[in-house]
Amino acid sequence: MRALKIAAAGMTAQQMRVEVISNNLANMNTTGYNARRAEFADLHYQQLARPGTINAADGTVLPTGVQLGLGVRATAVSMLLEQGSLAQTRGDLDVAIEGLGYLEVTLPNGNAAYTRDGGLKRTGDGLIVTSDGYPVVPDITIPDDTRSISINAEGEVYGYFNDQVQPQLLGQFTIAGFTNPKGLEAIGSNLFLETAASGPSNVTTPGQDGLGLLRQGYLEDSSVDPVREVTDLIEAQRGYELNSKVISAADQMLGAMVQVR
Repeated sequence: MRALKIAAAGMTAQQMRVEVISNNLANMNTTGYNARRAEFADLHYQQLARPGTINAADGTVLPTGVQLGLGVRATAVSMLLEQGSLAQTRGDLDVAIEGLGYLEVTLPNGNAAYTRDGGLKRTGDGLIVTSDGYPVVPDITIPDDTRSISINAEGEVYGYFNDQVQPQLLGQFTIAGFTNPKGLEAIGSNLFLETAASGPSNVTTPGQDGLGLLRQGYLEDSSVDPVREVTDLIEAQRGYELNSKVISAADQMLGAMVQVR
C-alpha cells in the first residue's frame, strides 16, 4: 500500500519543518541571525495512464490520465534575507550593517568568513576582533592612549587622543556582498563561508555597489518573528498528526484485508 510510504514521507517532512522552526526560535535573540524556512517539493509520480494517451476502446484522448504521487521531499532550507531591527547599545565597537553586506573576518586557518554580527571587541594589542577572537578584515589596531573612537557610516574609524584636537584616521571597515547570499554556507558562531552557489565576494566600502552602511553603537537583532514561528509550528504539528492518522488508517485497511477469508 503506497499510503504508508507517502504518509511516512509526509511525517519526515513535517519533522524537518519543526526542526527548522525550533532552530529559529532558539536564535530569536542571536545578533544578526536570519530566519530559515524549509522548502519542499512533491516526489515522482507513477503514470498508470499518461495524460494525452489514446483510449484503446474508442480512440479518444485521455484528458487527465491517472498519476499517483509518491509523497514529498525536502528541497532546501533557505535563509530569509530580512533586515533585523537595530538595537541601540552605545558600545563604541558595536556596529550594525543597515542594508546588505557582511563583515569579513579571518579564521585561524587563514580562510575568510563572513558575519553580520557587529559586536566587536579589542584584544590586548588593540586589534579589533569578533567575540570569538577572529580578526576583522582589514586589520585595524587602536592605540593604547586612544581616548575614544568614532566609526562613520562609510566605515572610517577615527581615534581621539588627549594631546590632539583633530581625530586620527586609524583604518576603514569594508563589507562584502554576494550575488546569492542564500548560497552561503553557515558554520555556526554567526559565520558564513563563500561557496560556488553564493558566488565570489565583492568587497568594497560601505554604501557602495548597493551594499549597506554602518551604524556605530547599534547591533542588528534577529529577524525571527516569534508569532509567525509559533503559527508555523502549530501548522507543522497538525500536518504531522494528519500523516500519522493516514498511517493508522492504512494499517487498519491492511488488517481488514488479511482477515478476509
